[in-house]
Amino acid sequence: MKKLFILFIAAAMVAAFTVPAMAEAEWNFYGSARMGTWYVDEDPDVVGTDSDKGTLWDQQGNSRIGATVKFNDEIGGGFEMSDSFGKRKLYGTYNFGAGQLLLGQTYTPTANFWSNSVFDGDGDLLGIGQFYEGRLPMIQLKFGGFKVALVKPNVGTYEEDPGPPAVDYDTDVTLPKIDLSFDLKTDVFFVNAFLGYQTFDLDSSLTTTKDVSIDSTVYGVGGGANIGPVFFKLGVHAGSNLGDFGAYNPTGMNNGAVVNPATGKTEDNDALGYLMVVGFKAGDALTFEGGYGFQEYDSGIAGEQADEAVQYYVNATINITKGFFLVPEIGLVDLKESEVKGASEGDITYFGLKWQINF
Repeated sequence: MKKLFILFIAAAMVAAFTVPAMAEAEWNFYGSARMGTWYVDEDPDVVGTDSDKGTLWDQQGNSRIGATVKFNDEIGGGFEMSDSFGKRKLYGTYNFGAGQLLLGQTYTPTANFWSNSVFDGDGDLLGIGQFYEGRLPMIQLKFGGFKVALVKPNVGTYEEDPGPPAVDYDTDVTLPKIDLSFDLKTDVFFVNAFLGYQTFDLDSSLTTTKDVSIDSTVYGVGGGANIGPVFFKLGVHAGSNLGDFGAYNPTGMNNGAVVNPATGKTEDNDALGYLMVVGFKAGDALTFEGGYGFQEYDSGIAGEQADEAVQYYVNATINITKGFFLVPEIGLVDLKESEVKGASEGDITYFGLKWQINF
């Protein structure tokens, strides 16, 4: 009983200090409930192996609840939580007149959403034509349409000796990841360009292998325009070692650098991706859209070929009332062949609905 009393007093004190602070700020809460209902046919394209067919019926993981906050004319922020109450965003902002400083986790400057493909939890052709690295902790400066951010680096594990016992390189990071972007947007068209760079060292613990640096770069440009009720969007990106950079990779393609312990040299994995989207707005209640995305990773290793994936889709956004809409979609994800010549990875055919209520 004594412990419960102490906890009650502590909670009351926290509330006493917190409520006045919340009353000073402007809190704008929001939420989004999303359901994905799909019929999916996964064909491995292997002789003697049948397709895996079934219905997917679940709340999407990107359902969310959050708030944006304005404390005063200079200080603000926001947070966003997922359907499982994990952190999606948590950041603070300081407007200093000439620009804005942001501290915390949100979308990086390289994040763009030019497609509205809704399969696979609002997939948006991310990782299949659209470069994406997610929401990450960072320190960002924004001046008009220009952003530069120092982002939490993405560091993987590299094996320097298969053993037994296996021995991994020690990973040393000196610099954070660096992201830049520039956006120009009008009522008629938009243009976006972005650039990212990351480097880290693999420190060998063996005298028989050398220390290695893994450098990753990504750069891209995209744009679109509205011509009456018709709209279109195009985008392309390229780079190297995007798996090490932290690129979203929904199809599991081979997209990282490879280290040859014998020579100490790094074989870069070159990336190329592009997407095309076209749509027609029939009115406030109905919009049609179709799109295509292509992604390729080439390890550069002798005897291997590029690993590719493509996606096609058509859908319609049907607005039932303000805040409630449905998106029926049909599409195909073709996994092409892997880096191993002649090894087909099959395809995924799907159709169904996304249901969404924003509140």
